[in-house]
Amino acid sequence: MKKLKLTSLLFLFPLLLQSQVIKTDIFTVEYDQKRQQPLWVEYTVQCPKGKASRSGMDFYEVDGINTSDDDDYYNNVWDKGHLAPTASFNCDKETLKKTFSYLNCALQHQGLNRGVWKELEEFERNLANFYEVKVRIDVIFEVGMGMPLFLDSGAVVPTDFIKTIKFGGKKVVFKFPNIDTKGTKWADYL
Repeated sequence: MKKLKLTSLLFLFPLLLQSQVIKTDIFTVEYDQKRQQPLWVEYTVQCPKGKASRSGMDFYEVDGINTSDDDDYYNNVWDKGHLAPTASFNCDKETLKKTFSYLNCALQHQGLNRGVWKELEEFERNLANFYEVKVRIDVIFEVGMGMPLFLDSGAVVPTDFIKTIKFGGKKVVFKFPNIDTKGTKWADYL
């Protein structure tokens, strides 16, 4: 039994060496360079009523870190899902641009990203009009039933996202599968 545990730890050790925690002035992320995906992101909603335009902005890679890139999102169902959402940081053009780092981007099914995920982000911003809203998103890579999916481009598609929202002394936790969630409501994932 001890031999099995040691073997398992040795298998996981290279994966642990590929991730690092990076703190920016708008979010903190643990990024896994081997999977080319974040493992988690934490942020506080800063501009719930901001009006800066995201026109002309696109995602950018970070020097020295092996992140996903445009090839991972080409001609498939995976959106460049902002984990720290753009609309929560649209105070001004400069702050808004910081959300477009690939460190803040996950392979997220377009049906999730453009549906219940987006609606829950709107709810967070509404809460931020009354409370300080802190959010943590854990990116999950469960093994089994053909998952996680490894793209030819090198990135790994997450299987789930766990979003924890803290406000006014309360905490709510949601778990979303990384699939098309059309026809559901974000409250279904509590």
